[in-house]
Amino acid sequence: MKKLFMGSFVVAAALFLAACASTPPNPFVGVWDISIDTPVGIMGASLNIAPDLTGNMSSNDLGATPLENITVVDNAVTFRANVSAQGMALALDFSGTIAGDTLAGNFDTEFGAIPVTGTRQ
Repeated sequence: MKKLFMGSFVVAAALFLAACASTPPNPFVGVWDISIDTPVGIMGASLNIAPDLTGNMSSNDLGATPLENITVVDNAVTFRANVSAQGMALALDFSGTIAGDTLAGNFDTEFGAIPVTGTRQ
């Protein structure tokens, strides 16, 4: 009986320690539907972010491009997307915040800030 109790205690302690040591999920991971408020109108796109913080952005207008330098600190997120818009190469530097399943921020470009909003699928 004492052996059974000790074995159960060790298993319970190991599970407790594993739960305490686990890393909470990153708030940016998932698939996001975003709206980009460009000077020529609203453009839809999708962000697909993996748990290792790699990802891509895709849209009918801009095609698909990998995201670079994804960082998340608390609920603040930044990344870069290099796109080709009507034959012109643009670096889109995103800076924004995550609140639950919503995303809000701006793409900073050489032409100024472009507002971005999104929701997680």
